[in-house]
Amino acid sequence: MKPEQLYQSLKELAEKLDITVSEQNFRTAGIKVESGLCKLKGRHLFIMDKHIPVQRKADILADCLSKMPSENIYVVPAVRELLDLEKKSAPE
Repeated sequence: MKPEQLYQSLKELAEKLDITVSEQNFRTAGIKVESGLCKLKGRHLFIMDKHIPVQRKADILADCLSKMPSENIYVVPAVRELLDLEKKSAPE
């Protein structure tokens, strides 16, 4: 699967998990900011730096989503495989 397709599939999974993915321009923040998950007004929001390469975006989002319960949601095989790899490589 191409990186763009993988990233799009990960964003779709995030939406199914009630996580909104928002790409932002971190260059104008004025402080060091990293992509990641936060909770804003009771909703989960994943803020992504829009200037990083799409493969890195997919890796960052996959790392986050691998920690979420998605067993009962249909996930395309390539994405499921990536999430499983992330789970195995995560420190315990």
